[in-house]
Amino acid sequence: MSPVFVITVVVGIIVFGALALIIAGVRAADEEDPLEARLTEYVQRGETVTLEEIELSQSFTERILLPAARRLGEMAIRFTPQNAIQATAEKLEQAGNPGNMDPTLFWALRLAGIGLGGIILFVSFVAPPDSPIKGSRALLIAVFAAVIGFFLPELWLRGRITRRQKEIRKALPDALDLLTICVEAGLGFDAAMNRVQEKWDNELALIFARVLREMQLGKLRRDALRDMASRVGIPELTSFVAAVIQSEQLGVSMANVLRIQSDAMRTKRRQLAEEEAQKAPIKMLFPMAFLIFPSLMIILLGPAALLLMTSVVGDIFFR
Repeated sequence: MSPVFVITVVVGIIVFGALALIIAGVRAADEEDPLEARLTEYVQRGETVTLEEIELSQSFTERILLPAARRLGEMAIRFTPQNAIQATAEKLEQAGNPGNMDPTLFWALRLAGIGLGGIILFVSFVAPPDSPIKGSRALLIAVFAAVIGFFLPELWLRGRITRRQKEIRKALPDALDLLTICVEAGLGFDAAMNRVQEKWDNELALIFARVLREMQLGKLRRDALRDMASRVGIPELTSFVAAVIQSEQLGVSMANVLRIQSDAMRTKRRQLAEEEAQKAPIKMLFPMAFLIFPSLMIILLGPAALLLMTSVVGDIFFR
């Protein structure tokens, strides 16, 4: 068995473990303690169990990977500025809090990404002298892997934020139309929001449901709406919240405000669609230049090139 093969197997195992840790962080469980949830379940059943038995009944992810990821994240947060941690928490809120992930787990993912570069350096040190992963090449690969691993969770989070904001922006005009119909039919604004979140199953319905729960717990409507706008982070929703709060304070008809906001947002959505359509030719330029045109050239000019080469070779050897 060659040393290169052994090194490749070791690197594969280590990288697989790092990826498993990252996936565990992305699929993090709820913030509720799983041990406490299991203990409550057993108490309700009337069974007597120990904490050790409950812990052993958990999955490998809950027992090993998640605690390791949290410790790694706590280590990273110690050296992270408070502003960066606060910005990470706001981005996670804007992304819809995927997997109930907190800033600790997110920074654990970024630190694990940096560890990929360290793994490559370690492999280069234990590799034989004739291995291709040696010297400056190994250092360059390690730095590149560390940079990619550090910024990859950030790019993933930004993608989640963009997709969520697009979905909310797309559903907002129709939701305002339904709110307008409900208010004109005699329902209050809170009841109209409840009707919207009952009828639909999307991100906008989820944030409406959260606003209603916060108001049921005692938060003022304007504060709950402002928090909703800050959690989403799109100008359309901020404008809608400002109009609703102003209508409530000045006593303006809520139905008229909602109708005006719906028309404005529908116009904004059409303008965004036209903007995306204008960007389409630019986005198509690169695939056409590097994928479609070379394929066409090969199909159209390939036979002629083969005939030309055959005739030239024949003239050279059979002249």
